[in-house]
Amino acid sequence: MSHAVLTKRPSTLRGASLPKWAPWGIAAGSLAVAVGIGLGAGLDSRIQWGLIAAILYVLGTYVIAAVVEGKRQAKDRVATSLVWVSFLIAVVPLASLVWATVQRGTKVLDGYFLTHSMGVVGDREPGGGIYHAIIGSLEQVGLATLIAAPIGVLTAIYLVEYGRGNLARAVTFFVDVMTGIPSIVAGLFILSIMLMFEMQPFGFAGSLALAILMMPVVVRSTEEMLKLVPNELREASLALGVPKWRTILKVVLPTAIGGITTGIMLAVARIAGETAPVLLLVFGNPFINNNPFEGAQASLPLYIYQQYSQSAGAEPAYDRAWAASLTLIAFVMILNLLARGIARWKAPKTGR
Repeated sequence: MSHAVLTKRPSTLRGASLPKWAPWGIAAGSLAVAVGIGLGAGLDSRIQWGLIAAILYVLGTYVIAAVVEGKRQAKDRVATSLVWVSFLIAVVPLASLVWATVQRGTKVLDGYFLTHSMGVVGDREPGGGIYHAIIGSLEQVGLATLIAAPIGVLTAIYLVEYGRGNLARAVTFFVDVMTGIPSIVAGLFILSIMLMFEMQPFGFAGSLALAILMMPVVVRSTEEMLKLVPNELREASLALGVPKWRTILKVVLPTAIGGITTGIMLAVARIAGETAPVLLLVFGNPFINNNPFEGAQASLPLYIYQQYSQSAGAEPAYDRAWAASLTLIAFVMILNLLARGIARWKAPKTGR
């Protein structure tokens, strides 16, 4: 008995589609046309060329996709194109900022710059370093984190796990208000207390103002992370007779530790660049002061501000300001990398 050989017919339901390289080709063509328009119209700004290319890319994608694939698929491609264009518009300024900081900041950034203070070096003279500012920033930001992180996490735990009634609503309202207060207001609040007790500028005063700015960010981020923990985990623990406080400590917090750590690092990144509270409360110091509880201190944001504003036209001061800016960016980046490492280390292990 012979068997019929069945051959697979090609599907006729699939319509025409653009090749995979089509978006790249449309982007290259749009860029070429934008450059031609920019040169012909006498536009000197590369930003204008880029915006023209982005508009042409979106329009070109829609027209070509509509002709080849139909209007429905063309709308989908236009939506994807808008996402990519928005991404590039957001990334280009950031990349430009980082590139400019690296390019200008590496002029004087070396071992001597990182291990020496300004001391008796004038702002308009070459030399000097930022060791005193690094010490001040580490101490002030570290003390602010030690104050704000536990209070913020405990407040978020109360709001998510226990908060009911008017008190919880009042706490939520004040956290929302504190999230938007300007940094100068926090500095003025601590300054008013210092004036009441006739206190002189010192590093811990700046830490208190930074802690005020940091707390609402920690509360909000931790609260959202705790809400993402499935209620089934809490119910399973409570069903086994585990007390609620132990359930929070052993189940809820370990599950959300990654997001909580990331939120704390975001708050640290926010306060690490604050200048106004430090200018009011810490006052700045060209010499090394390792004691944050006595005497004026320096910090990286304040050092950058002073070098850039008080020495107009002095190239050494500008170079030091850019080098300190690069150091501050590196400091925040290292903190974020450490936070990711800690979050991955402490995250609950999953398996089959």
